[in-house]
Parts: sequence; structure tokens; C-alpha cells
Amino acid sequence: METSIEDVAGAPAGPAATAAVRAGAVTDTAATASGAAPVPVAPASLSPSRAGDFMQCPLLYRFRVIDRLPEKPSEAATRGTLVHAVLERLFDAPAAERTPPRAKALIPDQWDRLRESRPELGELFADDPEGERMAQWLGEAERLVERWFTLEDPSRLEPAERELFVEAELDSGLRLRGIIDRVDVAPTGEVRIVDYKTGKAPRPQYAEGALFQMKFYALVVWRLKKVVPRRLQLVYLGSGDVLTYDPVLADLERVERKLLALWEAIRLATETGDWRPRPTKLCGWCDHQAHCPEFGGTPPPYPLPVRAAESGGAEQGRMGPD
Repeated sequence: METSIEDVAGAPAGPAATAAVRAGAVTDTAATASGAAPVPVAPASLSPSRAGDFMQCPLLYRFRVIDRLPEKPSEAATRGTLVHAVLERLFDAPAAERTPPRAKALIPDQWDRLRESRPELGELFADDPEGERMAQWLGEAERLVERWFTLEDPSRLEPAERELFVEAELDSGLRLRGIIDRVDVAPTGEVRIVDYKTGKAPRPQYAEGALFQMKFYALVVWRLKKVVPRRLQLVYLGSGDVLTYDPVLADLERVERKLLALWEAIRLATETGDWRPRPTKLCGWCDHQAHCPEFGGTPPPYPLPVRAAESGGAEQGRMGPD
């Protein structure tokens, strides 16, 4: 489970910083620089990752956004960060040189850069003195990069933006922010938003959840540029699938209403301190079981001022249909 770059105050400072935060290295820039513990703060903006956290489990959202509890780096998330960095950097090369061997050759250098920016990643393979498991892990990163060439032809692509930080404020005052993996703009001006996923494509019945992030980005682009993206594209390197969706304005208006309702639930929980766990199968991968009542744990003392909850209020963290 990883912290998102969208939650850091301010835009990222270059590819190394982007990769580090994408993998969960930074939760509070000032605290990280000084070595002090992160300072709890009230939520001030919303990203796709954190919106997903709250919908999954309000208490998880609190642990990540308000308490800013540390989380261990994972091999899967770190491999995803590495692959993203390679695919971004490949476009620095001339079109004819964007080949599988060139892409795979970028992996060692990008892995070194990632470890330099995140020394704690050394823990991932601390019990692997011979380097066998790390070699296997790097081999899987190579296979993911190679599979990308079966799904897209980078020699025919000239992205308008890569790892683009975007932020927009809605009329309500809610700030939305995130990082888009790639933005393609056709000669006719049509915009395509592309996101790489190193996992497998979801089953059809779960596709809408996967598209939520992309519709979120489309909403931000619409608010910033007054342009509805022509296409949203998810590239699943783990399974070799490409999921596309062509949004219309009504889609983005529905997403905006959903986010406003979600933000109101987050605001109420922040003011009352009422963050309820919502057990799911994903709890088995959560780093915060020791603090979760569902596992016999106790959350840290709530660090923000609270007020009494209004009687008859809606249950925290639940949203109606779009």
C-alpha cells in the first residue's frame, strides 16, 4: 500500500522526486528534510489515491493523511515506480531508438537513482545477500517493460506531457490534484490521457472502479483547459490489456458531484474525529493492523481538534450511487 505523490504540498521537483514520492517515500516535505516526525494536518486537497482510500476505509485514510503513519516499502509498488520511471525516460531518446533493448538498459540506472533517493529501499532485499531475489525482481521489471512494446509503439508517440502534475480548484473550493503518466495531443487537438498499470486488468464488473482515477484526471483537465479529453487509456502491463473509455461532459459532472459528496464526508470525519474502519479482504495487506480496532489495535490519539457529531448524521465514509 503506497502513499501518493498527489498528497505532497507543492509540485514535484524533477523525475527523481516524482519517483520517490510515487513509491511512498515522502509524506511531509518539511518533516523529511529536518528528520522530524510528520506533523498532523487537516486534509486540504483530494487525489485519486486518497479518494480511493476513504471509499475503501475511512480509518485507512486517517492513518495516511492525518496521522501520516509510516508504511513499509513493498516489492510490487517499488517495481511499479521503477517501470514508470523507465517508460518516462525512454521518451528522452529519439523515436528510432525507443526499442526494447534501450528500455531494458535504462532499468539499472533508474534503480540506482531510486535507491539513492530512497535509502530505505535497501530493506527490501536485506535478507537476500546473494542477490538472487533482487535479480528475479529486476527480471520481472524487464518483462513488464518488454510487454509494453506489444501494447504501444513508442516510436510513433510524441507525448505532450509526461508525469504531469495537475491541480485545479472547484467552485466549491475543493482542490483536486494528481500526476498523469502521459498526455498525448493529436494534431487535431484531441487529448488522450494514459496511465500505466503494472498489475493485471480488473474483471469487467470492476472496470468502473479502475476508471475512476482516469475520470478524476479528466475532470481536472476539463477544469483547467475547458477541454474534455477524447480518450482515457489504461495500459495494464501485468496482463497485456489496454482498457479505453471515451468520456463525455456528463461523466465528468457526475464525478465532480461524487467527489463533493466524498469531500463533505471527509470534512465531517475530520471535525468529529469519527473515522470508522471498514473491513474488506484488502485488510490483509494493510500496514496498520496494529493500530486498527478490527485487529485488536488502538489508533493513536486523534491529533486534531474535534467537535461533537450532529445527531442523525449519515454514517461516515459511505456514498450513494453516481
